[in-house]
Amino acid sequence: MHVVYAELEKEIKAELEKHKKCAPNGIVIVYGDMCHPRIKRVIKQHNKTVKIDALNCIDCLLGGYKQLLRIDPKWDHFYLSSGWMSSNLKRNKYFKQIFNWKVNGIKENFEHLKGLIIIDSLNNIDELRSEIEEFSYHTGLEVKKVKLVGLNGLKAVIEEASKKLEN
Repeated sequence: MHVVYAELEKEIKAELEKHKKCAPNGIVIVYGDMCHPRIKRVIKQHNKTVKIDALNCIDCLLGGYKQLLRIDPKWDHFYLSSGWMSSNLKRNKYFKQIFNWKVNGIKENFEHLKGLIIIDSLNNIDELRSEIEEFSYHTGLEVKKVKLVGLNGLKAVIEEASKKLEN
């Protein structure tokens, strides 16, 4: 839903309403600042709700706090994680059109980037080789680096946000 902000906002609000009764200690929102332009405003409307301190899901996996900007300050690369592999996105009604590789101009959409950086959070890079190759072929982006990160960064940003609720 990242590409349809109104739909994402509607879903976040609905989930907050749905879960506030069963979460008396509060709710941690695991979305980045860049996932929705008004995400902080949406969350402020709900008591006992905090958002993780991260730019997006990749930053979250890296441990948040703008780690992504530290490793790529000019946004020169496209970051691919298991959640952003073609097979996942082709099933998503909002993204499947993007992965219709027959569309002219796919490579032009990516030509300003220097390459792909693969973020491996599940230590399953070997299972994803064909999807990475497919993405690389159609976008014209070469894999520059594979970064094994695990889930500790994600865990850390969630724990940090949980501590804010306690305070």
